[in-house]
Amino acid sequence: MPYLSTLAYATARAYGFGLLQAGGGSYTVIQTFTSSTTWVCPAGVTEVEYLVVAGGGGGGAYVGAGGAGGFRTGTGFSVIAGTSYTVTVGAGGAGGTSANTSRGVSGGDSVFSTITSNGGGGGGARAPNSTGANGGSGGGGGVSNGAGGTGNTPNTSPSQGSNGGAGNTDAATYTNGGGGGGASAVGSAATSSGGGNGGAGTASSITGTSVTYAGGGGGGVDTSPKAIGTGGSGGGGNGGKPGTATTAGAANTGGGGGGGVFEAGNNPSAGGSGIVIIKYTVTPATTIDVVQTFTSSGNWTAPEGVTSVEYLVVAGGGGSANLGAGGAGGFRTGTGFSVTAGTSYTVTVGGGGTASASNTTQGTNGSNSVFSTITSNGGGAGGTFSATLLNGLNGGSGGGGGARSTA
Repeated sequence: MPYLSTLAYATARAYGFGLLQAGGGSYTVIQTFTSSTTWVCPAGVTEVEYLVVAGGGGGGAYVGAGGAGGFRTGTGFSVIAGTSYTVTVGAGGAGGTSANTSRGVSGGDSVFSTITSNGGGGGGARAPNSTGANGGSGGGGGVSNGAGGTGNTPNTSPSQGSNGGAGNTDAATYTNGGGGGGASAVGSAATSSGGGNGGAGTASSITGTSVTYAGGGGGGVDTSPKAIGTGGSGGGGNGGKPGTATTAGAANTGGGGGGGVFEAGNNPSAGGSGIVIIKYTVTPATTIDVVQTFTSSGNWTAPEGVTSVEYLVVAGGGGSANLGAGGAGGFRTGTGFSVTAGTSYTVTVGGGGTASASNTTQGTNGSNSVFSTITSNGGGAGGTFSATLLNGLNGGSGGGGGARSTA
């Protein structure tokens, strides 16, 4: 498996890279996860502050908006040094497809250890799926005055979200969708004038900057004179109508997707993916190294007092072919790499290349792994039996050549 690793200040861990800080004083680390992984609690850490936002629900195939992903935050969560903790980042739910009876797909749950935020409910459509789905925040209702879904499902304290708004229709000339619930406000019910707006999200300053997450999606309408619902603050997508496209929930906010009208080609949009952020203070008894390992892509923010890191960056290996083996991913390591406290650095963990499926096809190169400006290139794919694909491909390490009989 490709990975990055770094040695540092009093190091941290998350698959593939490390850090370096001298001195025995305390310092704060902020880790942002945009994909699922495992976090290992560093030495000297006993508690964390957390933000866990689930994926937003997708808009319904007929006007109902997606609800925001559940929003949970807290301080003083106890952790044990050396223990591995699950980090799951929920995907946004897809918009309803295939038929106007298709409710939007609810978002995926996000998890840190025992803290679970539930995915936002999908938006409602035509009967028998006119009601919005329940979830972290409920989806907006669709046709036949469909009810909004129930938020804070399952129940948490404090509440992780709000209810979706009801749809509104006269069954003859218009159907307007309800807004999806948001972290801090219910989705608005649709009216005879237009779709309901998405409920507002909630702001968090865990990173040092105030960012709003988990806004509900806006309800769609099926006739152009009616007004679409707008997405709630915190990444909620806008509803659509004939001639006006829906918008998706913003990535890594847990925003709900806008409701659309599938049969009119105004497809509903997906909810935004979730996010997990943890913040903790390291108080080493003496100067120690902290190693942070990354097995999935994300970002690393340099803690206070950290000026340089040692790193290891390994790319994904190349895929094999008939006869030719894949080359290893590039391997780069070094010390004294300068970093600036408070700056966020990109971490990309490259996947392995795929293997060839036949004598006439070649595998693919592995993907690059990156820390800041350090890039290790993916391994080259192996050559195969085909006369035009005999040679292995170039890469971090080259792929092995194939062979072909000339007899």
